Amino acid sequence: MTDCNITKITNDKNVTTVSFNVSSLTAGADMDSVAKQISELILKQKPKNLVIDFLGVKFFSSQTLGILLDTRKKISELNGTMLICGINPQLYRVFKITNLDKLFSFYPDTQSAISELAKTQKT
Repeated sequence: MTDCNITKITNDKNVTTVSFNVSSLTAGADMDSVAKQISELILKQKPKNLVIDFLGVKFFSSQTLGILLDTRKKISELNGTMLICGINPQLYRVFKITNLDKLFSFYPDTQSAISELAKTQKT
């Protein structure tokens, strides 16, 4: 497990989970740190299954969407799967408005996302 002041990264079996220790993900140095940490995670660990957990996050900037798109692209290049969980309805609306809800798969919580990944691994 890796912790910085904003993100928490855990590895459980064949699933890597990135969660956030803050309620607001806004532009600036903090988001640069998040982007760098996720990029390094992908570069070093090459996870096949990545869950991004937004539980507790109430606000994010457009920079967060950019990080998610970049992360999705990198995971796809590894033939991996990225799922989003724990997102509140107000933040989900941002995905709907921008049509990004069609690019990402959403689950209510981490366990649901991990269960879905386990099912797809068996097929």
